[in-house]
Amino acid sequence: MSLKTLPSPTLTATECTQALMHVRDALEILSGKWKLPILIALSTGEMRFRQIATEVNGITDKMLSKELKDLEINQLVTRTVLDTFPPTVIYARTEHADTLSDVIAALRKWGYLHRQKIING
Repeated sequence: MSLKTLPSPTLTATECTQALMHVRDALEILSGKWKLPILIALSTGEMRFRQIATEVNGITDKMLSKELKDLEINQLVTRTVLDTFPPTVIYARTEHADTLSDVIAALRKWGYLHRQKIING
């Protein structure tokens, strides 16, 4: 669904709630400080836990573990355990996560424009 196909601005309260449901779903899945930076870090390819922790500056191991589990539940990240000693765990973005590329690009552009507006008044 594109923005052009969204319902008209004269919605009933029920129609408005239904129209916002998809936005709420997206925000629920991507909310927080760390999920998008993790997905962006994984956009370069598969990584081990420590590599992600290094790439996503400031995240704690506990928070990274939690966020990776959330992303895996929502089918945005895969976790593969290799049969090595000690076990090697590899994380990767899924094809479903790749559908966020346009969203991330739009957020990056909006963030840049917003920062310029705030700085320049």
